[in-house]
Amino acid sequence: MPKKRSQRKAVLSVEARRDLREILIWTQAKFGRDATLRYEDLIIQTLRDIVADTERPGSKDRSDLQAGVRSYHLSFSRERARTSLGIVRNPRHFVIYRARDNQSIIDILRILHDSRELQRHLPEE
Repeated sequence: MPKKRSQRKAVLSVEARRDLREILIWTQAKFGRDATLRYEDLIIQTLRDIVADTERPGSKDRSDLQAGVRSYHLSFSRERARTSLGIVRNPRHFVIYRARDNQSIIDILRILHDSRELQRHLPEE
């Protein structure tokens, strides 16, 4: 009998949910509906990529900030997020995340603009 694959899932923190909402509101105001849909698709693809492989190429170990924390820039998922609306040309955000001990839950801690000072925006342990 084939082995059943364990299902991993991403869980967004309160801060990550707020980040996501603010990113999409800002994108809508600045660039319109189609750009917002493209960016949302890119974020969703990025989260899928992280869940599929927490140490995927492009991800960075950020244990210097907190134990087990990693970052992954949206630009590494651009090609897989190509839709009928096009592609996000210059994504400017990265995801901060950590896998729980059992590796089945990936905590999405923040989704931050790449110009932000990372350490100031991490939730307390």
